[in-house]
Amino acid sequence: MDQDRNAPPLNPLPPIVWVLALPLIAMEVVLSLAERGLVGGPRGAGWRLQAVERFGLFPELLKYQWETGGHPLAELHRLVSCILVHGSFTHAIFAVVMLLALGKWVGEVFRWWAVLVVVLGSAAAGAICYGLLIPGLKVQLIGAYPAVYGLIGAFTFMLFTNLSRVGANKFRAFSLIGFLLFFQFVFGMLFGGTWDWVADVTGFAFGFLVSFVVSPGGFGRVMEQLRQR
Repeated sequence: MDQDRNAPPLNPLPPIVWVLALPLIAMEVVLSLAERGLVGGPRGAGWRLQAVERFGLFPELLKYQWETGGHPLAELHRLVSCILVHGSFTHAIFAVVMLLALGKWVGEVFRWWAVLVVVLGSAAAGAICYGLLIPGLKVQLIGAYPAVYGLIGAFTFMLFTNLSRVGANKFRAFSLIGFLLFFQFVFGMLFGGTWDWVADVTGFAFGFLVSFVVSPGGFGRVMEQLRQR
């Protein structure tokens, strides 16, 4: 069997996926090296905590901003900057791998700006629901998983429309998110759950719904349906 010797060793990714993934990778590389004492000296051991305080989404702060009409406005960056920081190297590596894989599938169909809307919009939507809907919650939200779940939502939309086009059972498209939520439920029962799943599910819902508009030809389809009504 002949092999293409000029083929790249890794499947090429859409540039927007690297734009989104590289800040996460760079942040985790620096924090992991600092925790091992390779950069930052003695102070490096506390850099992850400082990064969480600088970029994480704190529910109490978000509730205060909601009550004051968004003030302090400078802190609104936390709605999306929270995806930069993870709790550990393992936490980060799974998020990055999923972002790259799902970003490739979605980015090869969606335009670059649509991928950006899905990722950042899902992160913000997940952060808002996490911060505002759970009474008394004080644990900060960090990690790229709400954004990753947004890409899962967009990928589910692609499967949903393809299955609908061929007349197959379109609800099979939700098998992936169903499996992931079941896995989260079992993991939470065994090791103790957190409220992060609220942000994840919200991110998925945003990614799925916004795809009706930002997918190729999506806005035109929505307008056509509205005119028909």
